[in-house]
Amino acid sequence: MGLGGTGGAAVLVRIDAQRPAAYLFGVSESVDSPLPPRARATLAAVARRVVPHAFVDPDRGERLLAALLQRIAGLSPRKRRDLTGALTILGSRLAALSAGLAPRPFHELTPAAQDRLLEDWANARIPLLRTILQSVRRLVLLVEYSSAPAQREIGYRGAYHDREPAVSWEGALRGTPSDAEPVARASEPAAAHHPPPARARLTALVLDGSTLRADAVVIGSGAGGAVAAARLAESGLDVLILESGELLSGPDFDEREGPLYARLYADGGLRTSDDVGLSIVQGISAGGSTTVNWMVMLRTPEWVLEEWATDFGAEGMRASDLSKVFDRIEAETHTRLVPDDAHSPNNRIILDGARALGWSAFAANINASGCVRTGFCGYGCRVGAKQGMLQTYLPRAERAGARFVAHASARRIEFAERGGGRGARFPLKRVSVRYAPPGAQARDIAIEAPIVVVAGGAIETPALLQRSGLGGGGVGRFLRVHPVSGVLGFYEREIYGATGIPLTAVCDEYLRMDSAGYGAWIECPPLHPGIGAASLPGIGTAHREVMLRFRNVGSLIVLTRDGADRGRSNGEVNVRRDDSISIKYRLGRTDAAHLEAGLVAAARLHFAAGATEVRSGHTRPVVLRSPGEVDRLRGRSLAPNDVALHSAHVNGTCRLGVDARIAGTDPHGERFGAPGVFVVDGSLLPTALGVNPQETIMALATVIAERVAERWSPG
Repeated sequence: MGLGGTGGAAVLVRIDAQRPAAYLFGVSESVDSPLPPRARATLAAVARRVVPHAFVDPDRGERLLAALLQRIAGLSPRKRRDLTGALTILGSRLAALSAGLAPRPFHELTPAAQDRLLEDWANARIPLLRTILQSVRRLVLLVEYSSAPAQREIGYRGAYHDREPAVSWEGALRGTPSDAEPVARASEPAAAHHPPPARARLTALVLDGSTLRADAVVIGSGAGGAVAAARLAESGLDVLILESGELLSGPDFDEREGPLYARLYADGGLRTSDDVGLSIVQGISAGGSTTVNWMVMLRTPEWVLEEWATDFGAEGMRASDLSKVFDRIEAETHTRLVPDDAHSPNNRIILDGARALGWSAFAANINASGCVRTGFCGYGCRVGAKQGMLQTYLPRAERAGARFVAHASARRIEFAERGGGRGARFPLKRVSVRYAPPGAQARDIAIEAPIVVVAGGAIETPALLQRSGLGGGGVGRFLRVHPVSGVLGFYEREIYGATGIPLTAVCDEYLRMDSAGYGAWIECPPLHPGIGAASLPGIGTAHREVMLRFRNVGSLIVLTRDGADRGRSNGEVNVRRDDSISIKYRLGRTDAAHLEAGLVAAARLHFAAGATEVRSGHTRPVVLRSPGEVDRLRGRSLAPNDVALHSAHVNGTCRLGVDARIAGTDPHGERFGAPGVFVVDGSLLPTALGVNPQETIMALATVIAERVAERWSPG
């Protein structure tokens, strides 16, 4: 992102799509580069059409292309191959012919012809063409609007910690500090707007041997892994926590969108389904997604827990069973109701719009202590106010004797001995780990433990089990993602969604649209330029005009409780032969109907809150200028890349249940046929929730870890 990627792209000399590729990039054909010459030429030409404003100044255009090449160089080999292939196809003569143009390479076409080809492919009926176009378009927008010049031009104020509060919805609130609230208050809020950064109270173990031993190894340190590690360690077990990502602390979260987005998110923030129809946002540093989420804490709906008990045989997980568990978690994470004077204008759209319409909406609880409302929750909390795993359960686990290892990727789980089972000693396992600390040569180590707790998330957990010969049944199937699409509202007043607490209000008017409790709900996200620009449809002048209205944009997101066509697997996660991960996902028919109803509802909320214009996230956006037009959102295609879909709630690929043919674990979280191997992350959820999942995952991790501790017998 921006100039924060890694890899070696040479400095460009002059952007000229009509010149040979070697001259265009200021390199010889033999210089190491993330892209071959023709693909580089296509990238340069596409960038000129997607963000033409960046090339008015030749030097700025050169910097953008250098940043794009650096960003591509930092991708995984599979992602880089896929992008190279996309650019090769897009740049071919055949691509021009497909749009009714003369058979010339893309970079040799006239600007008008290039625009025509891009428009045709954006709306093509052939899914592959839409996939290719969107993969390149979004990358260009992401990198351009993560750059300082683009951000200044649209009125983005940038990092919060080195400036004074600019609007009333950022900084400490006026008043007397109280532990009963999640926010910081002060008699002079401006003077207290950026307290000293708080470092994570955690130490990473530096390994110097080839084999480690423990009672339990926990793979992953997010909402499931960190909680399980703390519970197990506090029960007296010797616990070792493995985290594939970095251990970061306050100063590392410098509030620079581009570099942090690339650093803190899976695949550098570019994780998608195979067809690029779904963008997947998952945290990858210590603390997992709790380090980058928006802090909302919501209990599992009672009807969902009843469904789990009735249809999946979940034991001891009804609402009455989990009530005290939720109480504990909320106390341990300082979960508090957001006070009325702390809502940002973006969140007020939900509260005020719902009140005007007579709909159900409520202020949310968040896990924060002393929040100063910077708006950068998605890029790590610099002041340590967010009570995610970095500030709570990981330090607790360490105080109880657990050891933490960063930069350690689990590759396989093998049984060093057989036997075990319920009522018997857990058999010994050996976890093969790739240990790659910065500045040192990567090497393989082994962890031996009778208990293995897998908490890598709903993408990495099934992949690890499959590589270990523990796949089959429900492993990798029934992916649930709460598919999200956005609806923008344009206001005559300033909204500036890049600051304030990101998510403090929820509209649940449409949460239960059928008898089984499936539907959609509405929240609002933070709106920073890079990810915001990539999510918006369009290119060129039309896209730029929307971005120039940045400060007056309100953003609502519609989240769908997917899986309404019950028994059907909407998505799958599988390991390919080259060890990369394949992610497939499609909206079910009923889920699509629920999403569409949610989009209409979001548009109505915007108008009820005073918006003068509303735009959908379709590739050809629906532009509405009055409440009477909202039904124009109905009947539009929701096929992959016909509408922007996102997800930060990735669940369900190793769900618990009693039927090994369709479940990944038994009702206690233990993998079928693998005694002592447990799952405690979002992949365990039998169905989608209909609420943000972090509190549910923490509750299930608590229940399962305490059951494991009860069964533990080192005998």
